[in-house]
Amino acid sequence: MTNQDLARDIIAGVGGDENIATLQHCSTRLRFTLADDSRVDRARLEALPGVLGVVVGPQTQVVVGAKVADVYRAVERERSPKDVVAKRQPLTLKRAGSVFMEFVVGVFTPIIPAIAGAGVFKSLLIAAVALGWVAKDNPTYLTLVAIPDAVFYFLPLLVTFTAARRLGVNIPLALGIVGLLVFPGFSTLVTNGTSVFGVAVPAVSYGAQVFPPILTVLLLWAVEHWVTKITPAPIRVFFVPLVCIIVVAPAMIFLLGPLGFWLGSLLTGGMLWLHGTLGWVAVALLAGVLPFIISVGMHKAFIPPTVATIAETGRKSFYNVSSLAHNISESGSSFAVAFRTKNPTLRATAISAGVSALFGITEPALYGVTLQNRRALIAVITGAVTAGAYLGITNVVSFVAVGPGLASISMFVDAENPWNLVNALVGAGIAWAVSFTVCFVLWRDSASTTLRVLGENADVAAEASVQDPAAVRATTGASVQLQAPLTGQLIPLSQVDDAVFASAALGEGVAIVPTDGRVLAPVSGEIVSLLPSRHAIGLRTDEGVEVLVHVGIDTVKLAGTHFEAHAAQGDRVAAGDLLVTVDLDAVRAAGYDVTTPVVVLNSEAWEVAPSANGSVEAGQPIATLTSSKEISNAAS
Repeated sequence: MTNQDLARDIIAGVGGDENIATLQHCSTRLRFTLADDSRVDRARLEALPGVLGVVVGPQTQVVVGAKVADVYRAVERERSPKDVVAKRQPLTLKRAGSVFMEFVVGVFTPIIPAIAGAGVFKSLLIAAVALGWVAKDNPTYLTLVAIPDAVFYFLPLLVTFTAARRLGVNIPLALGIVGLLVFPGFSTLVTNGTSVFGVAVPAVSYGAQVFPPILTVLLLWAVEHWVTKITPAPIRVFFVPLVCIIVVAPAMIFLLGPLGFWLGSLLTGGMLWLHGTLGWVAVALLAGVLPFIISVGMHKAFIPPTVATIAETGRKSFYNVSSLAHNISESGSSFAVAFRTKNPTLRATAISAGVSALFGITEPALYGVTLQNRRALIAVITGAVTAGAYLGITNVVSFVAVGPGLASISMFVDAENPWNLVNALVGAGIAWAVSFTVCFVLWRDSASTTLRVLGENADVAAEASVQDPAAVRATTGASVQLQAPLTGQLIPLSQVDDAVFASAALGEGVAIVPTDGRVLAPVSGEIVSLLPSRHAIGLRTDEGVEVLVHVGIDTVKLAGTHFEAHAAQGDRVAAGDLLVTVDLDAVRAAGYDVTTPVVVLNSEAWEVAPSANGSVEAGQPIATLTSSKEISNAAS
C-alpha cells in the first residue's frame, strides 16, 4: 500500500474530507480535529496496514510511526483546498478541553530543555558537593550554582515568551509587563509593603512561578486584540501598547498574579496530598497506567504541576519517579522481544526502541513494540508497578523536570541523602529485570499483533511487485555507496547530541560536523521528502535505500531561516548534486548544533558499514550499504 493509498483510507476512516477541521502531526501521530468524532470508523482505521493505533476523542489521533511526515503530506495532498482551512467548531466541553491541552503543551514543552538542562547541571553540582569535591561555601560552587538558579528564578519570563508566541501576542510587550513581577525594585517594594491609591499590593514572591504569567498573557491577548481593532492605524504603534500596559499591569498586580500563585499552590498541594495520602501505592499505580496515559497524549497534563512543584519545593516525588519505573520497563520489555522474536524486522525495531526507552524516550517502544503486543505490554505494566512500589516505599525523589533515564539519572542526586540515587538505580534495575523476565517468559511470535501486521504488509508488497513488472528489487548482497553530503568531521552516530538519532531509533548511519554549508546528495535517486523548513531531506535510491540527511539538531524551529533549497520534492538527483545551502554561522549564532546525522531509515534491510572517522570532503564515501534481504519499492 502506498502512502497515498493509506492517506485516502485514513481520510475515509475519520469520516471523510468534509469532517476534517484541522490536521497536525507530531513525531508518530496524525492529530485530527474533527467536526464530528462519532463519524470515525475506528475498526477500519486499525485494520489498515501501517496504522499502529487509533485514539478517538477531542483530538483524534492515528498512530503511523516514523513515516508520519510522509503520510501527513499524502493526506494533505488528498484533501480539497476548501477544506484545508480550519472550520469554526461549536464549543463543547470536550472541544474546550482539547484546546486547553494544546495550549498547555504549546506553552510548557518548549521550555522543558532549559529547565532540564539547568536542573541536571545543578544536580551534578550537588553531586560534587556530596562527593566532597567542593564545599557549599566555595566561591566557584556559589557562582556556578547561580546559573541554574537564574533559569528557575526567571521562569516567569520563559513562560511569558512561549505563551505570547503561542497566542500571537506582541512578545516584547508581554515580557515587559510580566517582567515587573521579577523586577528587583518591585520585589523589594512588595516585601516591605506598598500600595497604589491606598490599595495594598498583595505580598507575593513570583520567582519560579508559571501560572501568573500565563493568566497575564491571556488577558493581554484579549486587550491587545480588541484595542488594535478599534485604534486608527497611524497611532497603533504607541497607543495599543499604552492601553495594554495601563489595563493589564494593574490587573496582574492585584488579581492575576495572586490568582496564579494560588492556582500553582493548589496544584502543588494536590499532587503532594495524593502522594501523601496513598504513599507508595500512588507511585506504583501511576507507573502502571502510564503506557495508556502516554498513548493518548494525556501525560502532558502532568507538566504544569510537575514544573510548579519543583519550582516551589525543589523536588518531586510522584510523576517523575513513576516515569522512571515506566521508562526503564519499556526498555526491558523491548529487549526481551528482541531476544525472543525470530523476525529480523521486529528485532531491529525492538533493539532501537529499547535503547531509546533506556534513555527516557519511550514513544518508539510504546508504538513500535509494546502497545501492539499484549504480552509485551503486560511485562511493561508488571515491571513498572513493581519498580514503582519499590521507589515509592524507599521515598525516592527527583529534583529536575526531565524525562527520567540513564542520561538524566543525576536528577536523583541528593546531597543530604546519598541513598536517594542508590534507590533510584535499584528501582531502575528492578524495572528492567522484571519487565525483561516477564516478557521473555510470555513472548510468542505466534501471538504477536506486530508480526501479523508485518505479514499482511509483506503479502501486499509481494502482490504489488507481481502486478507491477517495473518494480525494482534489490537482492541479498546488493551494495550501495553512501557519500558525504557535507564537508567536515565524520563522527559516529552515537555521538550526536540527540537521543533519538544517537540510539539509532530512526536507523543506522553516521554524522558529520560540517565546516561548509553546501549540502549535496549522498546517493542518486528521488527526493521523497523536503520539509518546508529545508533542514531535512529524504531520498530513495533505485535499489530501495531510504536516506535521511538532517542538517543540525532541532533546526526545524528555525522554520527555514538560513536555509535555501536548490531542489524540490519529487526531483531525481545524482549523487553530488546540490540540494540545500545553509548559513552555518547564523545557525550556530541562533544557538543550534549543526551536527548533521545521515541515517539509513530502512537499515533493517541494509547493513551499514561506516568509514573511519575523521575529516571528510563532500562527495567522499562515508559508508557502504549491503542489502541483507530482498526488498521491494513497488509499494513505496
